[in-house]
Amino acid sequence: MAIVEVVKYNGEPNVFAWKYPSEELGTWTQLIVNESQEAILFKGGKALDVFPSGRHTLDTANIPILNHIINLPFGGRSPFTAEVWYVNKLFKLDIKWGTASPIQIQDPRYGVFIPIRANGVFGIQIEDSKKFLIRLVGAMPGFDEKSVIKYFRGLYVTKVKDAISSYVVKKGISVLEINAYIDELSSFMKERIGPEMSDYGIRLVSFYINEISIPEEDSAVKKLKDALAKKAEMNIIGYSYQQERSFDTMESAAQNESMGAAPFMGAGMGIGMGVGVGGAMAGSMSGIAGQMSFQNHRDDFVECAKCHAKVSAGQRFCGSCGNDMTKQADEPEKRKIVCAKCGMENKGFKFCMGCGKKYIPCPKCGGDMEEGATACQLCGYEPAEKCPGCGCDLPEGTKFCPECGTPVAKSCPKCGAAISGKPKFCPECGESLR
Repeated sequence: MAIVEVVKYNGEPNVFAWKYPSEELGTWTQLIVNESQEAILFKGGKALDVFPSGRHTLDTANIPILNHIINLPFGGRSPFTAEVWYVNKLFKLDIKWGTASPIQIQDPRYGVFIPIRANGVFGIQIEDSKKFLIRLVGAMPGFDEKSVIKYFRGLYVTKVKDAISSYVVKKGISVLEINAYIDELSSFMKERIGPEMSDYGIRLVSFYINEISIPEEDSAVKKLKDALAKKAEMNIIGYSYQQERSFDTMESAAQNESMGAAPFMGAGMGIGMGVGVGGAMAGSMSGIAGQMSFQNHRDDFVECAKCHAKVSAGQRFCGSCGNDMTKQADEPEKRKIVCAKCGMENKGFKFCMGCGKKYIPCPKCGGDMEEGATACQLCGYEPAEKCPGCGCDLPEGTKFCPECGTPVAKSCPKCGAAISGKPKFCPECGESLR
């Protein structure tokens, strides 16, 4: 193999470490190092020297250590085998990170466990090229942005969980209020992660948390938010939990037709005195009891099977949805599956008996979908979307990618507004999203 005359960087711009493909070098070989780069010469698995930006000639005058490794004839040119690594020292400030699975954190104020997700970006710079190559890169052919995320995912996920947990306990704040402290948390986590990455020759330039989200569909979150909403309602109206329970007890007793109004009013006065509201509360409850007793004599109501509205007994049609109240609500009409091409009923066959079209069932409603259709024409079901971060398939209703934690959000192509869910039109400018 011929001796390489000129060695220069030919790697991708987003690569942190790149190995020159040829190892056949020789004295007087020209080594070209670009700005914001460093080159390191390896011989026999040992790093010999670090070359800054500029043009360098590989000879014993510039690299005295070569004279101890290679037997050089006086005044001649000697070939030798060595590796040349290039390290890019540019600032990379847009490396995305995220928690692929929810982190269970106990709320210090309410004591419940709430799952949270976090995502953001961080920036790094290779500070010590030799330490970076020896401790992290090793025998790999290269080291890029994906390698950084892969190697340090366990580090930042652990630090995120530890930082958020210790921060909410130290501050005594609820997890529901954590987004108000994102800036402080970002600085707090940079101080925690920075020394860990410095051991590998990497300087953590910045670390930002873009969002800390709480899944709305989680049962613990729903119960906590319902309780907080109920507490706010009580504070606005001006009654306590004990008073509300008294109202519920009286209402249940009033619905019992065997009870008369007079005994009920006496019970209401006793309950009112029990919660410490005095004679005025007893009078109010007496009035409420009279009204409840009056309501017991009103016409009975039935529930509409379609919209669940209250309808007077004997009324044929529902005033809310127009449903015929005489039909049996527990015997819904079975939907027929018809061919999307010719309209012929399909009775469980894989192909239409009328036109031969293959039956393509909708995963949601079971109706026949047209060939090449992107959505069901009956229920509007759409197939899984792709993650904008890593490209993996996303289950229906997913708000965060289960692989990389990237938020699955859309934006209006016209005004750029954030779109949540699957609306047909932009809520800001009315642009069609189909």
